[in-house]
Amino acid sequence: MPLTPPRPGRGATQNTLSSRFDDRGRVIDNDWRDDCEIVDDGAPPLRTTVTVEHPKTILTRNTSPDIAFDRSVNAYRGCEHGCIYCFARPTHAFHNLSPGLDFESKLFAKPNAAALLKTELCKRGYVCKPLAMGTNTDPYQPIERDWRITRSLLELLADCRHPVTITTKSDRVTRDIDLLAAMAADRLAAVMISVTSLDPATARSLEPRAPAPHRRLAAIRKLSAAGIPVWISISPVIPAITDHETEAIVAAGAEAGAIGAFTLPVRLPNEVAPLFRDWLAAYHPDRAARVMSHITEMRGGRDNDPDFHTRFRGQGPYAALMRQRFEKAIARHGLTNARMNLDSTLFRPPTDQLTLF
Repeated sequence: MPLTPPRPGRGATQNTLSSRFDDRGRVIDNDWRDDCEIVDDGAPPLRTTVTVEHPKTILTRNTSPDIAFDRSVNAYRGCEHGCIYCFARPTHAFHNLSPGLDFESKLFAKPNAAALLKTELCKRGYVCKPLAMGTNTDPYQPIERDWRITRSLLELLADCRHPVTITTKSDRVTRDIDLLAAMAADRLAAVMISVTSLDPATARSLEPRAPAPHRRLAAIRKLSAAGIPVWISISPVIPAITDHETEAIVAAGAEAGAIGAFTLPVRLPNEVAPLFRDWLAAYHPDRAARVMSHITEMRGGRDNDPDFHTRFRGQGPYAALMRQRFEKAIARHGLTNARMNLDSTLFRPPTDQLTLF
């Protein structure tokens, strides 16, 4: 049985304790390199709060050999979508907050993100390469509706013709089609929409405050119609929960206009593992043991594999079977799993004359 009953509209069932970033108990973690329908099931609602954060820098550099981008920007810390499997949950421990309910209800916004990014782009010797957004928390989570920080970042990038890739679960990205379409015409923008399940009930329990699957597919259709290249991300795939939907999701993405697709098996780093186990006990007690057995098989006998390359592929026959099914599905529908190819040669450093500032 789960330690606590599920809360309406939330992914985690509880707050877990973590002291990994407390001076009293830091540990080395190799995995660190790197409008929805809400059902009231009787638990008291948990209000979302947003704290303004004033970081000194906004550009995050990445040197991991198995990640396609080397720089990213995150407008928010924490994510209200509440995806139970989110590998970014442990980042909240850095603030002595729980990767559980705190991660999806105690959010941080960075309203000066565009100004900080402008400073970075103006630095002497800056070399332009595609900037990734949505690599840690979703740039179009619900609070973006009012804060519009992602919008301000895109306005800057559009003005200085800097390439950008966006990963999101939200159809709110279509609000910025005016910017993205103009950038895409010059190979400066591409979008990846994540769809983990086509079943509304499954999606609602996995990702309680993310838009429903049909809205994400509609977003792919709108973006594609506007000339914006779109990939569909079937990530993460959860054995015995969502893996049977791989072919159907690929087909739905292709029909909606996606030109490519990616997939990753579920990862459970650090505090995510006990949260996920408790979620399984709450929503799938009949198959919890089977799900975790498949996961540990794919992760070399552990809940999580933090090693480069294998962490994104999984090990063993079950992981190999999932890859084979995916590859056959994208071949059948004419999709690619090649990396997004954007143009970095058009960049011009921002100036004080930009309309954004």
